[in-house]
Order: sequence, then C-alpha cells, then structure tokens
Amino acid sequence: MPTETDQYWTATKHPWACVLFILPLLAIYEIGLLVLGPHDVRNGADAWLRSGLSEVGIAPAFGAPLLLITVLLFWGLVCREDRPIDNVGVWVGMTVESAAYAVLLLGLSQGFWLLLMRADHVLGQVNMRASIDVLAAAPEIVWGQLVSYLGAGIYEETLFRLLIFSGLVRLLSIAEETTTRGSIMLAAFSSSLVFAAAHHIGPNGEGFDFYVLTFRTFAGIFFAALYQLRGFGIAVGAHAGYDVLVGLVV
Repeated sequence: MPTETDQYWTATKHPWACVLFILPLLAIYEIGLLVLGPHDVRNGADAWLRSGLSEVGIAPAFGAPLLLITVLLFWGLVCREDRPIDNVGVWVGMTVESAAYAVLLLGLSQGFWLLLMRADHVLGQVNMRASIDVLAAAPEIVWGQLVSYLGAGIYEETLFRLLIFSGLVRLLSIAEETTTRGSIMLAAFSSSLVFAAAHHIGPNGEGFDFYVLTFRTFAGIFFAALYQLRGFGIAVGAHAGYDVLVGLVV
C-alpha cells in the first residue's frame, strides 16, 4: 500500500498539482506587470509570446496570460480523474521543495562560477560589477527585476521544458534512434543549449559570452532534471526561486 510520502512524490508530477502551484505565481507576476507598467520587466520568453500575439492582433497584456492559463487548465482538466486529494499539503510540499532546489542550484552555481573564473579572471570582475549595479539600482527597478524573475520561471519553463524538452523526448522516442535514457539525456542537453542561446538572440539579447552560455546550459540541464524527476511545477518554482535568490543575495 503506498505511503503518504509515495503519494506526495507522485502527486507533484500530476498536471493538476502543477497548475494549482503555478497559478498563484502567474497572478503575482501579471499583477506586478500592471503595477510596474512603466518599467520593462518582461523576461525573454514572455516578451516573445506577447510580441507574437501582438502581430496577429491579440492584446498582449491579456492574451499571453489567458493563453497560458488556458493551456495549463486544459492540461490539468484532461488528467483530473486521478488528481491529488490533498491539494494544500501538496502545494506546501512543492513550495518547500522548490525553495530547497533553488538554494541547491545557488550553491552549485557559485562553485561553477569559481571554476569559470579560474579559467578567465575577467569574468569574475565583470560579474562582480554587474552584481553591484543591481544592488545599487533604484528600489522600483529592483522590484521590477524580482517580478521579472517570477515570469522567467513560468514562461521559460513552459517553453523550454514543458514544450521543447518534452517534445524532443517524444520525437526521439518515436524515431527510436536512442534508448529512453539516451532520448532524455539528448533532449535535456539540446533544449538546455537552446535555452542558453536564446538569451543572446534578438534586439534585447545579451552580448555573447561563452562562459555565460556554458553556465546557462548547465542550469538548463538542472531544470530539465527537475522537470523529469519532480515535475513541471517544481521546475517552475525552483527556477523562479533561484532567480529571486540571485537578485537578492548575489
């Protein structure tokens, strides 16, 4: 007979639990956008979606969240028959887990950056200056950045893990070119490389930096592993939590 721990471990991967966990984060992000309207705090994936909607005549301010909510609710409702019973307990557990993984990634990232800085001391100086600039920014700008980090967790995980990573796993499995484990590993690396490269694309993209690309690929693999092992909701929560931690303490 499954224990409560076993049930929780499975419940976090259920679409309905993921939807209930993500919706409050999405509400905070979208309300934050309305309050901080004068500041451009949208993350890349969200900005791309809103730009695409605008091109086809859909109001981006409401079209993007409504589209995401529709997709998430449809996903959850399709699998509603075996949804978790203890929604509050699962939500609390997912919050704690997300925070723990965010702290873990923060620790891993510091070690990763130390290795990169040994390869290039200039990288450490540039990274330090960037951190000082963030801390010295006006309070409304800092709040805008924190709001943006929540959006990154939601929209980037939706694009790069829920759609691209899982889509690649399915395609590779259908093609039967690799084993199931091989498909997952190849999809994780490929989607993570796309995730890292996307930050350098477009008019608002960052200047190319090999070390930053390498680190973001590493982070993408971390989030892909969370998505595969612990579910979409925890991957979103860990991504958002990590970005917020970086904004506050690094």
